[in-house]
Amino acid sequence: MWSHLKRSPANLTKHSLDQLTALVRTRLKRMQYRPRLVEGLIAKSGLDFQPP
Repeated sequence: MWSHLKRSPANLTKHSLDQLTALVRTRLKRMQYRPRLVEGLIAKSGLDFQPP
């Protein structure tokens, strides 16, 4: 998920810590409304998230 979060035309190194925090929160919020994206990222990881 982190690599997907980092994708942006904006240069993340020019922001303050508060700006980066707000930016990451905004991007995570956008991802929250795209369940297929999250499912795809989990599937690509190869991890099993089913309870034992």
